[in-house]
Amino acid sequence: MKNLIVVSYGGGTNSKALLVGLFERSIRPDLILFADTGAELPETYIDIQDTSEWCVSIGFPNIITVQQVNQYGDKITLEQKCIEGKMLPSIAYGYKSCSLKFKRYPQDKYINNWPPAIQHWRQGGKVIKLIGYDADEERRAKILSDNKYDYQYLLIEWGWGRDECVAAIKRAGLNQPGKSACFFCPSSKKNEILQLKSKYPALMLRAITMEDNAELTSVKGLGRNYAWRDLAKSIDNQFNLFQTESNIDIDCDCYDGVAA
Repeated sequence: MKNLIVVSYGGGTNSKALLVGLFERSIRPDLILFADTGAELPETYIDIQDTSEWCVSIGFPNIITVQQVNQYGDKITLEQKCIEGKMLPSIAYGYKSCSLKFKRYPQDKYINNWPPAIQHWRQGGKVIKLIGYDADEERRAKILSDNKYDYQYLLIEWGWGRDECVAAIKRAGLNQPGKSACFFCPSSKKNEILQLKSKYPALMLRAITMEDNAELTSVKGLGRNYAWRDLAKSIDNQFNLFQTESNIDIDCDCYDGVAA
């Protein structure tokens, strides 16, 4: 029985390097899925489209985008869910249900209705699901198999850490994708939050609106022990304090463009 290979594409450095590695080893996936929370940065969506076109050009399937739906079958974003529930993403409270609901579940639902997978399961096989954890994240590669899938972590098998992933993308002549994450992710570093405020003020405003709308008790805001609104206000106050007539450009340049 031929193996049926599905790539869980995250949109960041690791998953892009994984595709390059497959191409270099003449391994063709049967399906590539990207689960969209509706909250990626604009450049991430552009890169996913560019990568999808590259996939087609080398004989891979295009990247298919899937998304969570509500009880009526309408697409719903994580941001919408948080606003309606007057809450923050679950990771702000120390849980990972938002990742399961908006990343894993939409992919599993698509595969459950994908004819090749249905046929494969009927014949007693398991779908191989490729996850892009790199060699520096071996601790995350805990699940090896369940009743439907065999999980493989090829970057770890190849010994590819972050440097090797970046090099592979460069070797393929592709753009580095940067970080893939929700613009309101509670795991964001302070410099990333300030970069968001500087580069995408409208997205920063939406994040603060979510924070203000949430009914909070155990955490102070998206920063868990601090609110993004307070961080932004503090920076504004510092800027106003030290601003001079020279109008010196103080753009933040500390963002790690290849962070996962």
